[in-house]
Amino acid sequence: MFGVVVHGGAGAVARADTDDATAEARRAGLRAALAAAHAILAAGGPALDAVEAAVVVLEDDPGFNAGRGAVFTHAGTIELDAALMDGATGAAGAVAAVTTARNPIRAARAVMERTPHVLLAGPGADAFVRAAGLEVAPPDYFATAERRAQLERARARGAVVLDHGGDTPNLGTVGAVALDAAGRLAAATSTGGMTNKRYGRVGDSPILGAGTWADGRVAVSCTGHGEAFLRTAAAHAVAARMRWGGAVLEDAAREALADVRAAGGSGGLIGIDAAGRTVMPFDTGGMYRGQWLAGDAGARVAIWGEGVG
Repeated sequence: MFGVVVHGGAGAVARADTDDATAEARRAGLRAALAAAHAILAAGGPALDAVEAAVVVLEDDPGFNAGRGAVFTHAGTIELDAALMDGATGAAGAVAAVTTARNPIRAARAVMERTPHVLLAGPGADAFVRAAGLEVAPPDYFATAERRAQLERARARGAVVLDHGGDTPNLGTVGAVALDAAGRLAAATSTGGMTNKRYGRVGDSPILGAGTWADGRVAVSCTGHGEAFLRTAAAHAVAARMRWGGAVLEDAAREALADVRAAGGSGGLIGIDAAGRTVMPFDTGGMYRGQWLAGDAGARVAIWGEGVG
């Protein structure tokens, strides 16, 4: 048994605001990410490699809020966050507020494998990226016209906007969770955060237990209002309910999202457990999501309330 689940963010993704070409472009991005991960898993590769590969594909796709196409801060800069965690060993790595790493998820893995640390942030993280020989890119690589326009609209309103709020509904944070044939679980998440956020703001994505978690029972990646996911330790809350409360994955995920709502936030999450069961709940207008499990004929993706298919 093996499988991978991905998300491209949850937000105000109204059908009326999403033309067919845009919807299909986002579905194509999800399918490409699932294909990259599935190829690794089908060959017997580790879950950690699979989630990294899936997130790299989505970071390279300007249709999502991670890597190229990420949102702007109030200062007009782009700051990127990412984390990944190996459920089999508990090893993890993360970066926050990096500005030069072409693929922040690769920087997060380098932190895990090449340093004694878990999280590097800001200029120190950028310096590590260069020293590690990882691929870097100039600021203009990450920027898109759509994101610049979104920033100007947010500035005019004095608002901080979820990655796909009502005025830009088709772009979002990305993540992946996987179970490999050896029974190992892993999770990865990458994001540009929230449009018009303060310089230096860090959300839940790179924080283990908040936006990203994996252990021997479950792997989770979250998306939505990061502050609420931080305050409720949402990703770890799923694992804790399963470990100490005996909850099944579906119930644990639903209850964790209820905590997020109670904290004033909204969003969604994806999860896969050691038995290969998957969840993709969300309480927003939509969530870009999909999965490819062993035995499936191909990737299955969805955006709105329809089942994955």
